[in-house]
Amino acid sequence: MKIFSPIKTLLIFTILIIAESGYSQVVVERSKDKVVISGVPYFIHQVKKGETAYSISRAYGITVEDLTKENPPAIYGLKEGQTLRIPVALVDEIKKTEMAPLIQQPKDETKFIYHSLKPGETIFYLSKYYGVSENEILQSNPGIDITKLSVGTEIAIPRRDFMTERQKFDDQETKYFYHKVIEGESLSSIARMYGLPVRILRRENRDLRFPGVGDYVRVPGVEPVTENAEQIKIDTAVVVAEEPLTNYVRPEGFTPVKDLQGSLNVAVLLPFYLKENSVRIEIDSSQVVKGKKIYKANSRKEDWIYPGSLGYIEMYNGILLAADTLRSLGVNLNLYAFDIKSDTIALSKLISQGKLDGMDLIIGPVYSHNLSIVAAYAKNKSIPVVSPVTLINNSLLSGNPTLFMPNSSLEVAQRTIAKKVSEFPSDNFVFIHTDSTENDADVRRFKNMIFSELNYKIQYDKIKFKEFIFYSRSMFDNDSINRLSHALSDQSENIIIIASEKAPVISETIDDIYTLSKKFKVKVFGYPVIRDLDNLDLKELFGMDMLVYSPYWIDYSRKDIRRFNSVYRNKFLTEPTEMSYAWQGYDIAYYFISGLALQGKEFITHPEMHNPDLLQTEYEFVKKWPGDGFENQKLFPVRFTKDYEVKLVDEDDPFDRR
Repeated sequence: MKIFSPIKTLLIFTILIIAESGYSQVVVERSKDKVVISGVPYFIHQVKKGETAYSISRAYGITVEDLTKENPPAIYGLKEGQTLRIPVALVDEIKKTEMAPLIQQPKDETKFIYHSLKPGETIFYLSKYYGVSENEILQSNPGIDITKLSVGTEIAIPRRDFMTERQKFDDQETKYFYHKVIEGESLSSIARMYGLPVRILRRENRDLRFPGVGDYVRVPGVEPVTENAEQIKIDTAVVVAEEPLTNYVRPEGFTPVKDLQGSLNVAVLLPFYLKENSVRIEIDSSQVVKGKKIYKANSRKEDWIYPGSLGYIEMYNGILLAADTLRSLGVNLNLYAFDIKSDTIALSKLISQGKLDGMDLIIGPVYSHNLSIVAAYAKNKSIPVVSPVTLINNSLLSGNPTLFMPNSSLEVAQRTIAKKVSEFPSDNFVFIHTDSTENDADVRRFKNMIFSELNYKIQYDKIKFKEFIFYSRSMFDNDSINRLSHALSDQSENIIIIASEKAPVISETIDDIYTLSKKFKVKVFGYPVIRDLDNLDLKELFGMDMLVYSPYWIDYSRKDIRRFNSVYRNKFLTEPTEMSYAWQGYDIAYYFISGLALQGKEFITHPEMHNPDLLQTEYEFVKKWPGDGFENQKLFPVRFTKDYEVKLVDEDDPFDRR
């Protein structure tokens, strides 16, 4: 045990006194700068030379503890130029000033909503409630002191009508001409027509790499070079040379898969968790005797499977069944399965040992960082790599021409929905999202896609588009439904777009929309994830006749579906659910192995030549740029009808279109 001597204690005390007295000559001036952060007003103090946490705290009449609580780095000392935030509410003001009276202005009900403050309400609360910024409220109420608002104070809230003024979207920054594509045209020929570099046209049409007849190409800031641009005769030979993918047309019917020949090696890289599955003893520590846990070893059941591996085992089961089918059709198939989890050690070892060198196809791995390693490796060897699960985005496709994404990214769903909702250009659009900070690139991209599509059908200033930022019911005392009702129109149909994949957001929003649908005419669109959520009330989806674009559709009345279920049950003693990875495993293996067996290496660069009949999905692979990988564009329009049926919509049937 250490004991301080009186001399040592006195020395420390003296040093502290000297240190403090050395700074006692520095006069700390209170800052006059105030900001509001999440509804709380703060002084912003910039540290000057010689100022300490103690001296600053004294100047503001607060404790050092209060200062460091709001500014944790101050615990380790202050630096000149460092900024500190000090809560106005804690400051013991030396000079109390009267609140500057609000400048009385004539009421203008067309521009403002006049809100009478209730107990507990703040400017921050009002900004979120009405969907405007705190600064907009402050500017609308000259002379207001947000630290001294009393109950009953009338606050002017600027009316935004959610979005009455034109916002800055991509289409506003440049004047655009929209060119309708005729037969034989490509981006290259259209660029020549307007005297533009191809790269500019590609940049402005990132979602339209290979335009078809009837599509619109956005041409920035120019008019056609010729008077009759649509009747220019295109040299198709030149077009084919520049856009080689247009050589191949997707078959109208299904590609026959029969009389297969040759031998193929296929590697499957999935997280099987073999080590975890091999542990057959579990420790039970649930019993407590006299305050001590009792540890008991129990043998696991024979059919126990490590939970993290279950979905991937089902996927491998599907791959095995596809392999059996393809072998019966003539192909000599060798499957090599590897247990590849999240870490890169096993994968790097696999590649360094050359175990993937002789492969004709690689399925997996599932984690993005591992997938990027395999894609880079396979690129140099021209081995197709298939991502077996949905990825966060499609960025891995860039620069990896042999990488395939059968599970489309969110961007594909956004593009599909944007095109669909543009069929109702005169309706009232309500765009629901959670991006209150305007930093979400997905939300921004989706919004621009919708405006771009609508621009083909209607003048920009005639688009009725309202943004609605979602907040949980708990924030506004269950008043979210009233906020949403203000965005809806009783004069026209309302196109409601839920731009979120978060289950609570979707659930609460659909609850409110369903209630309001009894008063307003609504069509609701959302991301594919809606079909997979367990927390939604199906009665509400059916009641709104909701349309969902889904990556899968299984028709259980089909013979091949019933046969698959029967074989799966006989082999694995269970049946796959509708969302089981078993379906994906079968379809991926069947599609890629049969494509390689029928078309050889040419299939890797032109997958559109192959269209076999699959179980759960269809593949429409497209690449954005030359040198990139392929992403599936196919989504199924699935409707929850008011007859309580879930059915596939035939979009070619005008009587079945929403």
